[in-house]
Amino acid sequence: MIQIRRAQSRGHADHGWLQTWHSFSFADYYDLAHMGWGPLRVINEDIVAPGQGFPTHGHRDMEIITVIVSGMLEHKDSMGNGARIAPYEAQYMSAGPGITHSEFNPDAEHPVHLLQIWIMPPTQGLPSSYDQIEVPPELMRNRAAVLASPDGRDGSIRMHQDAAIYRVQLDPGKTHTQHFAANRYAYVQVIAGEVGLNGQALSAGDGARLRHETVIDLVVQENSSTCDFLIFDLPPAAL
Repeated sequence: MIQIRRAQSRGHADHGWLQTWHSFSFADYYDLAHMGWGPLRVINEDIVAPGQGFPTHGHRDMEIITVIVSGMLEHKDSMGNGARIAPYEAQYMSAGPGITHSEFNPDAEHPVHLLQIWIMPPTQGLPSSYDQIEVPPELMRNRAAVLASPDGRDGSIRMHQDAAIYRVQLDPGKTHTQHFAANRYAYVQVIAGEVGLNGQALSAGDGARLRHETVIDLVVQENSSTCDFLIFDLPPAAL
């Protein structure tokens, strides 16, 4: 089963300083048909204006991954972490029993483009933690680079949930094949470009829910541009 979620059908909010698109119900956008997929609860595509950002706010019992597409994001949190996150980097927070944090675009001229992902942890009350990794483009060029996994393999972020997140940048004429166990869910989110997913065309901002698909083939046409996308390997339900 493959269900396509077109970019234009996502929830959208224009806050002036923030343009945001929600693949699943979030904030004022609520749709019972799009509440998440297994433990995957949020995929927000955000564009933050120069010199603007998210003021200090709180979270609890959620695993939060931020992927920078372009620009820079400055992070501060109540655990004492302060860092700048750049393209080809991924940031992780386990909110645990409760944290507060803020994100700010320190560039006075250019926006920051990012994806924020929320994964529900397997249990509540897990310890709060922070991590940040660099994933050089050569590691995701025509292959899957692991951004996050339960065992921290290949230098990826170690997360609590039995889930893995991959990033692929697939060149024209190339194919990427991904295998899943029969009882797993999967999700594909296109960041940029166009790709065929088992014969169905996806464009930037599109997503696809997958169930009972043990093999998927992602193909970029010869006359297209490089396609940048995420692949989620998920347990079938939030635990």
